[in-house]
Amino acid sequence: MAATAMDHDGGEVVTPGELLGNSSLLAGLGAYADGRCVRASITGHRRLVPPPPGSTDQRSTVEVVGHKAHGAVPQPGSVVIARVTKVMARMASADIMCVDAKAVKEKFTGMIRQQDVRATEIDKVDMFQSYRPGDIVRALLSLGDARAYYLSTAQNELGVVSAQSITGGTLVPISWTEMQCELTGQIEQRKVAKVE
Repeated sequence: MAATAMDHDGGEVVTPGELLGNSSLLAGLGAYADGRCVRASITGHRRLVPPPPGSTDQRSTVEVVGHKAHGAVPQPGSVVIARVTKVMARMASADIMCVDAKAVKEKFTGMIRQQDVRATEIDKVDMFQSYRPGDIVRALLSLGDARAYYLSTAQNELGVVSAQSITGGTLVPISWTEMQCELTGQIEQRKVAKVE
């Protein structure tokens, strides 16, 4: 089959790890080189793309086009926006919503450990005075795997960027550890991100 004949999304369906071809092909999106083979890294349709005209490498590129568009994927060093879902004595869990200003399309869970809340006085951190469920935080992804990512807010520009008070009003930052309710004026404790 000619390379141009498969230059659309109608190729055969492949799954992660499935053999796509040998080293006579270049690995494109959704594929990776594994020794002398090219394998699928996602589930989708196999697609061959001919080399661009004038290219020194005349090998075709094999890609896997997913069933739906894939959003951003968290990587170590990425700045993420996450919604806190649960706060415990030594950690808080959060659902990652954006990675480097790009929305995610899958569910990724992050954990902010007590030692990753701030850079100083780590032993004095009270998780319940740093975050509450529903808070939106900006955090740095330090490391992780498919099950959970470790997030850090131990920099001035990281921490809570948006929150609601107990009464339901919007909280406005007044210091790096306090936010004030617009409705009642009540002050609540948070690890606040420095406003840029």
